[in-house]
Amino acid sequence: MSDATKNGRFQALVMPHLDSAFNLACWLTRSRPDAEDLVQEACLRAFRFLDGFHGEDARAWLLTIVRNTFYTWYQERHAQPQNTQFDEEFHSLDMTSAIDTPERDNNPEKLLMRKDCERQLQRGLAALPLEFREVMVMRELEDLSYKQIAGIVGIPIGTVMSRLGRGRKLLARILAPGNQEE
Repeated sequence: MSDATKNGRFQALVMPHLDSAFNLACWLTRSRPDAEDLVQEACLRAFRFLDGFHGEDARAWLLTIVRNTFYTWYQERHAQPQNTQFDEEFHSLDMTSAIDTPERDNNPEKLLMRKDCERQLQRGLAALPLEFREVMVMRELEDLSYKQIAGIVGIPIGTVMSRLGRGRKLLARILAPGNQEE
């Protein structure tokens, strides 16, 4: 494949899904700078192996690469003790683009309540164990099908449904009154 053809194919297949890739990377890494690095590395891998992609779902393919790149990165970093802290600025309104809020009005009380709910949801998702957080983000924020998630994560559809169910229950417990930290 010529360089021009490969560049054009990359632009058409991969570039439209960068927001999804970055969103998943943010939730996996819990760090905007790490997510940027992760997506950059994933894009390099996607470009390198673009000749091998013959499927129809480029988004799922790219998210698979992002996820695999994350686990490689995580294993390398996990070998050394890390002190991961919750980044309040990162998990504030910046991430609300990942959650569709179709109705916007100028009522300050409603805006404040919505912002508080979104902040609580962001904290709840961030508190989930990685295996639940990744499938929750892919399903609820990226709106991927069970089949797509199963393909990306490399698990049966039943396991996807189980992790979503357990993740939702755990999220509900985390968000329950009395478990909130302010």
